[in-house]
Amino acid sequence: MGLITDIDAAEGYEAVSLPLLPEDPSGAHGLDGAVLRRRSARPTKRAVIYLHCLDDPFVPAELAGWYTDRGFHFYVADLRRLADGGRMETGHAVLDSAAELDAYFTCLDTAAQHVREADGMETVVLSAHAVGALVAPLWCHARRGSRPADALILASPALQSSSWLSRLAGGRRRGAPLLAVLRRRLRRGLDISCPVLVLCPAGDWDATGGPGGLLAVPGLGSQATIRLGPHVTWRMVDEAGPGGPGLGQLLDEQGRWLGAYLSSQIRDQLL
Repeated sequence: MGLITDIDAAEGYEAVSLPLLPEDPSGAHGLDGAVLRRRSARPTKRAVIYLHCLDDPFVPAELAGWYTDRGFHFYVADLRRLADGGRMETGHAVLDSAAELDAYFTCLDTAAQHVREADGMETVVLSAHAVGALVAPLWCHARRGSRPADALILASPALQSSSWLSRLAGGRRRGAPLLAVLRRRLRRGLDISCPVLVLCPAGDWDATGGPGGLLAVPGLGSQATIRLGPHVTWRMVDEAGPGGPGLGQLLDEQGRWLGAYLSSQIRDQLL
């Protein structure tokens, strides 16, 4: 599988110029370069925004190609760069996790506004994996009154501890508190207005599907369930992360799901 490890130099991507943060006229924490775009060859009014968070090492080339082949412009919101550029360190202190999350939200606000208004996209799908799959639903919940996305797809949300998350927390001290903040907010329950697809590793999750479906988080007891909203679909796939061997199954599942929830005019292109 081809992985993009340096999205600045990724062939087929272009930097999207975005405004600076309003409270930072100096430009030190600007958003320029935080969003990249890979255009579809087809004339289109559809786009996907993919979140790139923390130590996520790649943007999956097959995922970007799947969307662009089907008439979606593919945008990457590089939240890693925003966090690194805006991080404040004094001794052992780093940028407060809540403030970092607010900065992520600001980047997503600006990116979504650009995609809809400047680029003229009418349909926007938000896609995220692992830690990004915790940030994305919180942003959709916080902005639910302003149509942030028409559909939300989450792959292997990082709702439980794992070996790679432990390494991340050990290697980057800000990772652990941010993950704790994300998980705590999610467990309060959300009310996301758009349809949501959650793709989870087969055998590791216990979830009920359909409207109002609840996800039981493994390792946290039978009462550890999370509600995302009224229109949630849960699907089990093999290694649901973009780099796993189950990527083909993930793409098939998201194609069927998007075909069901997006307009009938583009359904045949998604299957």
